[in-house]
This record gives sequence, structure tokens and C-alpha cells, in this order.
Amino acid sequence: MSVNTVARLHSTSLAPGRAARELSLKRAEFDLGVHLGRIRTTPDEGGGGRRVPRAEIDRLRAEPGFPETLRQRVHAVGTGEGAAILEVPPTRFTRLARVGLVVPVRFYLNRYRAVVWLYLAEELRQFAADRTNAFLLTGRTPEVLRSQLAAGVDLRPRNWRGRHLGFLLRQTDDPWQRAGTLAAFLGPPHVAEIVDDSYERAHLNRFRPAPPAHGAPGSPAAQLIEKIMTAQDRDEIDWLSADLANTLAEARAAQPAPHPFPKPVRRRPSPRYARPDAPDAPDVYDQPDASDEPNPSARGLFGWLRRRGG
Repeated sequence: MSVNTVARLHSTSLAPGRAARELSLKRAEFDLGVHLGRIRTTPDEGGGGRRVPRAEIDRLRAEPGFPETLRQRVHAVGTGEGAAILEVPPTRFTRLARVGLVVPVRFYLNRYRAVVWLYLAEELRQFAADRTNAFLLTGRTPEVLRSQLAAGVDLRPRNWRGRHLGFLLRQTDDPWQRAGTLAAFLGPPHVAEIVDDSYERAHLNRFRPAPPAHGAPGSPAAQLIEKIMTAQDRDEIDWLSADLANTLAEARAAQPAPHPFPKPVRRRPSPRYARPDAPDAPDVYDQPDASDEPNPSARGLFGWLRRRGG
């Protein structure tokens, strides 16, 4: 793509930071809006990530109640504020989240490396307004939920993974990107079972998305983030592996992963035949093997017998 074409595209679209300012959003709110599909983006043809078309900025700014209505749609809250929206104690809110009745939309690690889960305020308001959920917000927790909690069930990491995977897949543009996204949620041994070619794995890793939170490589924080990012349950691993295998087949058919050219292998000529390109020149390969020569002791015996016979 020419420089003029890239410049023209950039004149009709904005980088994420500039788009967030135009929409009166914090960067975290903007990123969440993109993940939720509330803010449409397009690939940067110049290779600089994704951009927001100017037309999308104009559409959002023209909505009634802007910017407050947009902020409300991308507002994420922690346990305390979430419990206040549902009008329940924080402990009850946590129990609802652990059994998967409310699903986190983001997480981060605080200064003590504790995981802080965030939930979409708009979804919590919808949950509270649904009368079929009233029995979950008051009175005794149902027995089936209490038994799950007693068994140590905590679906927050898994539910977040499923949601975040959907966010990332919506932004992929080709099968290799989709395969890299799926591989990011599987541990290295499971990926290696499906992708046994090292060059193919290296190519796949180019498309793995960055983790949603950061820690120094090898640090306890990075290890915790990796654990949250990686599928743990057998059924979750199985369906991710199946999806990866299918998507990888599509990616290979569309464009095989690059491999280095193999080096030519010199074949050793047979020791019994001279090279055809140099018939008169002796070749080290044409010298007889030790097995082709008679045994020295045998040569001496044959000579003695011939002399006796003469």
C-alpha cells in the first residue's frame, strides 16, 4: 500500500488514544467499549493496530445524552459498587459471581497481587430488574448454589476467559489470527499436541494477543495472569483444542506457515563405482573398503601353497 493511501486512510480515522479523547472516555473505558462492540474499529492498513473511523466518532457523538449515555454503557464496577447496584451485601454478590450468575468483564491485580474482578454496571442493573432473579437477591441461597460454593466452585476466571475470547475473536481478520487467539488460552503442552511443527508454532505465536494485565516476565504477577488466561477444566481445554485444530486447518489451507528452504543433501556414491563426471580421477569414495581386500594372513597362506605346488 502506498504512503499516500495510508495517509488518506489516517485522515479519515483516528488512533485509539485520540478517539478516546474525542469520545470523552478514559482509555480503559474506550478499550472496553471496543471489546463490547459498542465502538466499531477497522484494521490499520499501515500495520499500526486498529483505528476508529471518523464516521464512527460522529455517530457516537450524535447520540442523545452523549457522552453520559456512552459512559454508562462502558462503566465497569467492582464488588462493592456491584453489590450496591443489586442491593445485596458484598459477600452475597461474590457468591453470585463465583457460581456464574454475574460475569466479570475485566480484571486487574492490586498492589497485593490480589485479583480484582470488574463487572459491567449496565448488565448488573438488568440482572436486578429481572424479577425472575429476585429469589437470588433475598432470603436463603438455594441449596444447589450452596453445594457448589461448598465444593469450592469459582467460575469467574472461566467465565471471563469465555467472554474475553469472544472479544478478541471479533477483532480477528484471518484464520492465523483466530488460531493465535485460541492458542493464547491453552497451555504450551496442549498447543504442542496440536501444532507439532516448531516453525508453525513460531508463526502461530506471532498472532497471540497480549495479556489483558501486565507483570514482569517470570514474576508472581505474570504467573498469576497466565493462570487466569489459561484454560483449566478438561471440557474447556477440549473444546478450545478442537476449535484450534479446525482453525489451524483453515489457516494452513489459506497460507502455510513459512519454513526455511531445506539444505541440499549430498548422497554418498557407491564405493564400487567411479563418479561419472570424473572417470579417470580416483575418488576417496571409490577406494575399496577393508571388507573388499582379502585377509592379510589368508594372502600369505595362498602364496605359500602356490609355491609348494610349483
